[in-house]
Amino acid sequence: MELRSNVTDTALLFEGGGMRASYTSAVAVALLEAGIHLDFVAGISAGSSNTANYLARDPWRARHSFVDFAADPKFGNWKTFLRGDGLFNAKYIYEETGLPDQALPYPWETFLANPATLRLGAFDAESGQAIWWGREDIQEPPDLMVRVRASSTMPVLMPPVRLNGRTYVDGALGPDGGIPLSAAIDAGHERFLAVLTRERGYVKAPERFPRFYLRYFRKHPAIAEALLTRWQRYNATRERLFELEREGRAYLFVPETMPVSNGEKDVVKLAAAHEAGLAQARRELPAIREFLGLPAV
Repeated sequence: MELRSNVTDTALLFEGGGMRASYTSAVAVALLEAGIHLDFVAGISAGSSNTANYLARDPWRARHSFVDFAADPKFGNWKTFLRGDGLFNAKYIYEETGLPDQALPYPWETFLANPATLRLGAFDAESGQAIWWGREDIQEPPDLMVRVRASSTMPVLMPPVRLNGRTYVDGALGPDGGIPLSAAIDAGHERFLAVLTRERGYVKAPERFPRFYLRYFRKHPAIAEALLTRWQRYNATRERLFELEREGRAYLFVPETMPVSNGEKDVVKLAAAHEAGLAQARRELPAIREFLGLPAV
């Protein structure tokens, strides 16, 4: 199987946001339906799942990962949280369901055949540094799945991931605050298609309970510090993207409304969010094609 990218001068960026990705996974679906394949794709947290599904060119999995799958009895709840597996049952969600004959089988051969560059962002709990994984770190399906899990590991709600002797949590604690702009800039990109999970007027506020995080992460103070300062980095990244948009160097997909929270598990609400996202993405496709230099259809 030989796959090709038809956009090579623009980076595709997927923001995190937990189950808000029920809305933005629709952008992956719409791009795939339209045959739009970018050659550099980066994601953080829930955006890492969108990245993996987009690179596997699997619109079915893109939708099901953030909609129907929430009805799986093993998806996670307070029982799984209390036994240490997380409010979202992370090991099951990310490392088991993508295997053959499981709930969300991952099209590994398509992923391997896709020539696009990959970046997945996570946060090293010991060093306090962000890490970006690429194809050079991935030889087998478990290599990809555990890294998507690490990137998506929301502090407190999900247990940290141990990988190669290091401890990792959600990439949203890194320098971009949850939007993988720096990974694309570091790779030399100057144009960006960024898929955001908050409305245009949203501004992140500081955490309301700093003492809780300082106590909870006393063994990993870098996590606490990153959590308490994340709002500054997140807002700064968004402002930079809005500036790039004004310069004509970025196209921002910004939800017209975000009807679900990051912890939503009601499949009816998630399905409605996905349909709303799909309707918006399809409306914006002509403008996206124009920005990417693709012919109108």
